[in-house]
Amino acid sequence: MSSASPASKRTVSFFHDPDFGQHYLGPEHAMKPFRFALTCELVMSYGLHEQMSIYSPRLLSSMEMTKFHTEEYVSFLQQVAPDGPVSQSEPNPFNIGEDCPSFVGLFPYCQRSCGGSVTGAAHLIAGHSDIAVNWMGGMHHAKRNEASGFCYANDIVLGILELLKFIPRVLYIDIDIHHGDGVEEAFYTTDRVMTVSFHKHGNSFFPGTGAVSDAGVGPGLGYAVNVPLNDGMDDESYTTLFKAVIRDVMEHFRPGAIVLQCGADSLANDRLGCFNLTIGGHGECVDFVKSLGLPLMVLGGGGYTLPNVARCWAYETALCVGARIPEEVPKHEFYEYYGPDYCLNIVKNNQQNMNTREDFDRLYQKVYTQLRSIQPAPGVGLTSMPAGVGLDLQADIDMGEDSAGNSRVTATAADLGRTLDAEDRRGLRPSEFVD
Repeated sequence: MSSASPASKRTVSFFHDPDFGQHYLGPEHAMKPFRFALTCELVMSYGLHEQMSIYSPRLLSSMEMTKFHTEEYVSFLQQVAPDGPVSQSEPNPFNIGEDCPSFVGLFPYCQRSCGGSVTGAAHLIAGHSDIAVNWMGGMHHAKRNEASGFCYANDIVLGILELLKFIPRVLYIDIDIHHGDGVEEAFYTTDRVMTVSFHKHGNSFFPGTGAVSDAGVGPGLGYAVNVPLNDGMDDESYTTLFKAVIRDVMEHFRPGAIVLQCGADSLANDRLGCFNLTIGGHGECVDFVKSLGLPLMVLGGGGYTLPNVARCWAYETALCVGARIPEEVPKHEFYEYYGPDYCLNIVKNNQQNMNTREDFDRLYQKVYTQLRSIQPAPGVGLTSMPAGVGLDLQADIDMGEDSAGNSRVTATAADLGRTLDAEDRRGLRPSEFVD
């Protein structure tokens, strides 16, 4: 396993909030935000922070969250746990319960996750970076009016809505083991966003959606692409199918930007997963998407074996910046989490791959037929930014230099996000692509 060569470097913005890793959903809950702290420490131990711009994202406001979520739901998130957990036996209309419990700091948790994705989208729009990385994001199950699958606020949808202000078509790709149902549902009726999800399907596996026949409705018919898979997917099978599907998607949809959800629960030996991918195989998908050369937002997602999540996302951060990093984990504060071998990659298990070549051929043919049926994309690129909304980056952010003399951002980008808040840049309102 090796990272990308330096020749493939692109400018990267990395969103980091040290308080995010301190959130706690409870001792028995599988979702541990501490994995973000593990990831960031590993990223820094490899020196990757010196090869990208680091930003502390602004906290997304409640009003901004209502660009997708309902006012009633956002208000509920603000009030549900001001002083600690509420009784999970209390009825509520927003699906707060065992999977999505209330906890101290719930709303700031959502603000940080969403702030990273929306500000990351603003960076891509402004051309300040080629790739925006937000490992706090990727909460793909959250719905417009309820929490779902450990997800409360859908940072992905909010980030895509930001991109749609200036980019005619956005491609969303999901390599989490669970179907990206919340994102698909949000854009199920539009042809401006294509959602492509590779996921485990069947045997009552959560969330139970994402059959290949689920392809969108109305103007969005054909723009929801689902690749349902069986247990035991290995590197060779997964990456071969992934590249074939994404090549065809690019040919027929021709997006102006890509959002990639990198859920690490598709790795071998994940606490809640059933695939058999190594970090090298998972990362090969990220590197392939990066090679397409479009503005790219890279997000987190699932992942419940904590050291493996950090391994995966640190490796994929290296891919984003085009750095080669050694297999041996450097000594740092959380070094002991990576024992007993203290290596970056993970070993796949002896799980049988329940996906056959015939399965792949049949699935690929269905996807290919679906893609051929959509309206060919017009030959347009990034929509020009109207006069007066350009960013003075020197005024908005505090630039520093690393030891090599490269520019590196150390302060927040709050003004950057606010500059691009207006909904009327092209007469497009987010509700047009959600309702």
